Amino acid sequence: MRKPLLSLAAVALVATACSSASSSIGPSERPAPPQAYAPSAAASAAPPAYPVATPYDGVTYQDHGVNPFVDPREDRVSTFALDVDTSSYAIAQRYIEDGNRPDPASVRVEEWVNAFDQGYRAPGDDAFAISVDGGPTPFTGPDEILVRVGLQAREVRERQRQDASLTFVIDTSGSMQREGRLELVKDALRVLVDELGPDDRVAVVTFGSDARLVLGSTPADDRRAILGAIDRLQPDGSTNLEAGLRLGYEQARRSLTENGIDRVVVASDGVANVGLTDADGILRGIREDAANGIELVSVGVGMGNYNDALLEQLADQGDGFYAYVNGIDDAKTLFRERLTSTLQTVALDAKAQVEFDPRAVEAYRLVGYEDRDVPDGSFTDPRVDAGAIGAGDAVTAIYAVRLAADGPGRDPFATIRLRWTDPDSGDTRELRRDIRSGDLAGSFDRTDPYFRLDAIVAASAEVLRDSPYADRLRIADIQHVADRFGDLPRSDQVDGFLHLLEAMRRIDD
Repeated sequence: MRKPLLSLAAVALVATACSSASSSIGPSERPAPPQAYAPSAAASAAPPAYPVATPYDGVTYQDHGVNPFVDPREDRVSTFALDVDTSSYAIAQRYIEDGNRPDPASVRVEEWVNAFDQGYRAPGDDAFAISVDGGPTPFTGPDEILVRVGLQAREVRERQRQDASLTFVIDTSGSMQREGRLELVKDALRVLVDELGPDDRVAVVTFGSDARLVLGSTPADDRRAILGAIDRLQPDGSTNLEAGLRLGYEQARRSLTENGIDRVVVASDGVANVGLTDADGILRGIREDAANGIELVSVGVGMGNYNDALLEQLADQGDGFYAYVNGIDDAKTLFRERLTSTLQTVALDAKAQVEFDPRAVEAYRLVGYEDRDVPDGSFTDPRVDAGAIGAGDAVTAIYAVRLAADGPGRDPFATIRLRWTDPDSGDTRELRRDIRSGDLAGSFDRTDPYFRLDAIVAASAEVLRDSPYADRLRIADIQHVADRFGDLPRSDQVDGFLHLLEAMRRIDD
């Protein structure tokens, strides 16, 4: 049985349907999108055929392509692992703030949407609650709608949270001197120390040309010892990430809690150049630790000489999540809020499966999650590794779905199932919810403000990753919609995105 690690999540699905989808969404109610908004009939799922230059040297991304439309008569089921990563959106912020268009391979739609608060209802007695809403959008053709299925994980109050043993594995190689990367990590760790409880524990491992234990497992209320260890960190040497993780896991095993939270947090620019340098090689010897409840979280810093692909793979294979830190504000959000409030895992190996009725659905497309695909037959296999979800998390996924001509009146037109392992009991749990035409609004302006935000954010990501399904859509078109339908959730996070949208438009002009 694994021990609890992460927090819980919400999944949103965006689906497209034809104008005859249901009696509640008639053709006269649908906005007629400008020609620029309609996907090209020639759009295909192939990745862009032309290279896009990056303004930063030595940056490594993995292009996972774009999911195609699927005929449910050939494959009616779509299955994927839940994912709470948000690094792609933060990386794009860095590009845009520097006056550059993001590398298309760096843009992962689900991570853009998951970066925002969703406002989903909290669950009752279950680990998750499923919410369904949606409607037409100006970004899709007149025969399309979006459907959102939100999965919200239960909260765990701070006083109810289990004790945590955190082992920080800090990159102190020479490359961490660039842009003050190491100083940013040190500032973030200082923030975290103030958020931990007296029964939590902290250890610090560093790695450059080799690995070194800087601070053994220490009670979190011994601030003087922990802050002193942080202050002494200095950049030097090569990047032996393998040695750092191996020593970090050794330390984590020594300080393993009983029925508590055990986590390794690696902070690095990801440029492993000594020892094993690929995710499979680095994690080959520590997957058993992940299976026993020691979760790996990757925190990326810096741009230029940065390996996004490696850090993402480490988090995925280490049962954790991956976040990117642009500056101290991002660091505070991650270390003060996410790393503490979602420390306790409420679901392990969390998977979602959506089944479409081929009598009602003509085609569907999962937008995002290209690298989180799970074979349909593995949905009920508890041995198949999937996402770990922490307390209070929300996850959003997007589907494009077209209803068949005779689809109206056939309800439900889809069913979503969630399956996960309870981290305390080790029991397998499952939750399901039908998706019906009555869950959908008749027009974009009648949809929930959070849904409108998700549609705008997802459309922006589709454009920036050169999706063939957004080849007639421009950032200026999206900004026009954001201005016209301005009743979005109000927060600093949303305001920041709207400013980012304006900056993206200026770059494209």
